[in-house]
Amino acid sequence: MPLLGLLPRRAWAALLSQLLRPPCASCTGAVRCQSQGTRDLSPQHMVVREKILDLVISCFKRHGAKGMDTPAFELKETLTEKYGEDSGLMYDLKDQGGELLSLRYDLTVPFARYLAMNKVKKMKRYHVGKVWRRESPSIVQGRYREFCQCDFDIAGQFDPMIPDAECLKIMCEILSGLQLGDFLIKVNDRRIVDGMFAACGVPESKFRAICSSIDKLDKMAWKDVRHEMVAKKGLAPEVADRIGDYVQCHGGVSLVEQMFQDPRLSQNKQALEGLEDLKLLFEYLTLFGIAEKISFDLSLARGLDYYTGVIYEAVLLQTPTQAGEEPLNVGSVAAGGRYDGLVGMFDPKGHKVPCVGLSIGVERIFYIVEQRMKTKGEKVRTTETQVFVATPQKNFLQERLKLITELWDAGIKAEMLYKNNPKLLTQLHYCESTGIPLVVIIGEQELKEGIIKIRSVASREEVAIKRENLVAEIQKRLSES
Repeated sequence: MPLLGLLPRRAWAALLSQLLRPPCASCTGAVRCQSQGTRDLSPQHMVVREKILDLVISCFKRHGAKGMDTPAFELKETLTEKYGEDSGLMYDLKDQGGELLSLRYDLTVPFARYLAMNKVKKMKRYHVGKVWRRESPSIVQGRYREFCQCDFDIAGQFDPMIPDAECLKIMCEILSGLQLGDFLIKVNDRRIVDGMFAACGVPESKFRAICSSIDKLDKMAWKDVRHEMVAKKGLAPEVADRIGDYVQCHGGVSLVEQMFQDPRLSQNKQALEGLEDLKLLFEYLTLFGIAEKISFDLSLARGLDYYTGVIYEAVLLQTPTQAGEEPLNVGSVAAGGRYDGLVGMFDPKGHKVPCVGLSIGVERIFYIVEQRMKTKGEKVRTTETQVFVATPQKNFLQERLKLITELWDAGIKAEMLYKNNPKLLTQLHYCESTGIPLVVIIGEQELKEGIIKIRSVASREEVAIKRENLVAEIQKRLSES
């Protein structure tokens, strides 16, 4: 029977459309590109990424965090109803036994599950790992379906706002250290958001849905957000307009004081609690020396359902672009907040463990750094090789192997060409193209005299030293460079 007869008509049409689909610009020949919203990382990419991650992780460790990891997938029931409207963006799986699973959507919910499962009441941890979201990717904004998150969280019962202030301090240290340019961290409190909704007349049943709409204000104009709330979510137009008056407010601690006098918010107990905590938070931020980087912003809502208190989000401030640079619009580069009820959702007795944390948007930061390097034409060295072992003559493979073994055993990063009789010029060109700073050269004359020549690739100067002093001389030169 022909192939067409084995497939239903629709399935055959779908198969044909896939086979005949023109390849994207990055595909070559018969090789298909990877799934949309994912990317391969070249050695050059990995060097940049590792430097960014090293800076982030060293900051987390400086603040006393311990590393941990969780599985890439969880039981679907673990993740559902934790993300509000975003729950539809989870990748669902089914194992051979029919167990319903999902790829992790973030690192926060698995952490809360870990705390509950292991009955951990106090922990300061960091976690670097991949997460997956089934949303429309925007590569030009550093948004992917598979991406890396770097999280720092403090779990435990502590005095108000001290851990929260430290999280904001960490965000400032990392963003300053990465030298991405000027930035601002917006802060708000979920209790103020809910108090604002109640004061404006939003029915309690619509709080989370309206919160999700407000969360889009960094991507959409107010009139579009208002239209969504009124036309799609059934909010009364006059209620939407009252919300509009609030979400335009942003400032420092003076705005917090002003909101205490607001005729609507001052009547709401939840909002007052949030304002009291924000006032205390600003006191600690001033002591940390970062208050000028923080803005109390009533438009900040953070769409995830599990937030219960202070929320925050860091954005890069647009700076005038230099010649040849394109303006970068990547949205927030770090975010987080307090989630005091999440652990209790996994505990059989509902025991809560208060938590606060932050997440660094590594992919977006990586995109910014990558674009700037491209504009400036900066080259990235992809290896850390310090010494190359070379010879100008044939039949010296054994001597090269002895030399390179001596260097490796001393902890020196060394390479050689995998050829019996390589040409000296080829070996020296390899060092120049890969940025290897030193070459050690052995030939008949050197072997006879018991010496080794050390060549500086940059200056092309050569010196002869005794063979037994090779490791010490190399280590000395490397320590001085």
